[in-house]
Amino acid sequence: MKTSHRLESALKKLYNAFHSNTLNPECCIQCAVGNILDNTDSWKYLSDSHGALELNYIGKVHQSLGRKFNGYTPLELLKIEHIFLNACGFKLPLHHKNKKPKNPTDKAVLFDGLFAVVDYLCKLDSITNVMDYTKLFEFENEKPKYELN
Repeated sequence: MKTSHRLESALKKLYNAFHSNTLNPECCIQCAVGNILDNTDSWKYLSDSHGALELNYIGKVHQSLGRKFNGYTPLELLKIEHIFLNACGFKLPLHHKNKKPKNPTDKAVLFDGLFAVVDYLCKLDSITNVMDYTKLFEFENEKPKYELN
């Protein structure tokens, strides 16, 4: 399957962060977007709240100028983070009084967040979700419909 450079890069960074235990939903540098943007927190200035979907003035300026950060627009970045946090079980936007998972860095929690993010990233590039294995279990006439390569 052919993927874009931005998707390939984002998947590698998220994969590495997940397996090296450097993925943390509560940290702007180690969250999904922080990792996609090379462990920087400059993206947090695009909105007023972590997990919000509304661009602030700075975010609107970057969006209107057509700026992209590692291939993603400011609105796409906010949506990626929103999806990640929501799938991890956070009530958004992030706030110390809002509901959050008991252990935000638990591998199962992070996997749920990453699964949702990868689905969205694939939709942005108009490709099938690379994490979707349901085709492996499709069958016809009692035989697998697809073969593993």
